Amino acid sequence: MTLLDPNVTALLYLAAAVFFILALKGLNSPRTARRGNLIGAFGAVVAVVTVFFSTRLDNVPLILGAIAVGSGVAAPVARRVKMTQMPQLVALFNGVGGGAAALVALLELPHAEDAWVRVAVVFTLLVGAVSFAGSAVTFAKLQELMTTRPVVFPGLPVLMAAVLLAAVGAAAAVVLGGSLVLALLLLLLGLVAGVLLVLPVGGADVPIVISLLNAFTGLAVAASGLVLGNVLLVVAGTLVGASGTILTRAMAAAMGRSVAGILFGAFRGGSTAGSTAVSDRPVRSSSPEDVAVLLGYAQRVIIVPGYGLAVAQGQHTAAELAQALESRGTRVDFAIHPVAGRMPGHMNVLLAEANVPYESLKEMGEINSEFRTADVALVVGANDVVNPAAKTTAGSPIYGMPILEVADARQVVFLKRSMRPGFAGIENDLMFEPQTTLLFGDAKESLTKVLGAVKAL
Repeated sequence: MTLLDPNVTALLYLAAAVFFILALKGLNSPRTARRGNLIGAFGAVVAVVTVFFSTRLDNVPLILGAIAVGSGVAAPVARRVKMTQMPQLVALFNGVGGGAAALVALLELPHAEDAWVRVAVVFTLLVGAVSFAGSAVTFAKLQELMTTRPVVFPGLPVLMAAVLLAAVGAAAAVVLGGSLVLALLLLLLGLVAGVLLVLPVGGADVPIVISLLNAFTGLAVAASGLVLGNVLLVVAGTLVGASGTILTRAMAAAMGRSVAGILFGAFRGGSTAGSTAVSDRPVRSSSPEDVAVLLGYAQRVIIVPGYGLAVAQGQHTAAELAQALESRGTRVDFAIHPVAGRMPGHMNVLLAEANVPYESLKEMGEINSEFRTADVALVVGANDVVNPAAKTTAGSPIYGMPILEVADARQVVFLKRSMRPGFAGIENDLMFEPQTTLLFGDAKESLTKVLGAVKAL
């Protein structure tokens, strides 16, 4: 017996789907992202409650226990995670989603008598397993539990092809015979394929692969909706798959690369992960007081935030520095590259947390023409997104990637910990140009010193 009428259930599913669509719309802008997130969470609650009261469930205590354990683990983890660790959290949550879809498909296989339903089962098994294993490897890379560089070995392409062929064979056999043993083999092959897919990816390409795996999870969830006969799962999974695909293409375009080039670039030596060696070429270094003079008497300053700012948690100091300069009559904007940090919107969220006005956050296409009118470009913890090699050096791992035109500014100041290269692992020639000075140290500490010196002018 169920508590909800089928018509009421359908209406609630429709409402949840609308909430999910509105959530995606809200996530389109930093100004509405928080509201979009809350709408999406509310839609998920509506969906779960509707399923609970519209379906004849067995093992209710176990289900409630699983929900309690999942909520008890996820809520404190999500609250405590730092902004710099958000890509790892996304990878973990994404992997759990893919793994859950695969397990549901495995459990439903004995009840799937129709061949078309078994097609959905094997698709969910394979794609969900690939997403789970791939996400686990991306988490390990971003968390630096293993090397962030591409991992390749002789015979990797051949092994990958053999695994995929075996997976196709096992999938066909499961569709025809419904064998649970072969389904387990398919699950294992999917896990191996997920690992082999992500191992050759390194450097700045890893966050893009997370987005791609997120799309895989969405497709697996949509297929599991076909297995379970649940329309809402089909809709929600399709939304995730479509949005993940669009995001993946947008991130790849922002890097000036193709998705295929990102996945298989290491086989051709084109992945963005180069040397980690520290350059010993001479540079012009400066003191906080000298940087403060440059900034304090400038009419136009553009601040370029990067991952180093996030790591140092210097966003509040950067915002305070911008306010101090504006109080002196200087116009200050923040230039945001689409892939600054390690995921889209990373810098927007970070600076919004520091109450930087949205009007001061300028996207790359909007701000690039303004660098030539800037007296000072202050680069805080960014590197690859301002590296002219992306435009001038054919063969560079980042060649073709659109960059912020920092080199057009009259003066360029880099705040860096050391001369270690950025995520792509290549040297940035802009640091050796005559108009460039470097202030070495932790980004937050350097900003604090510069801020104090600006106030003392």
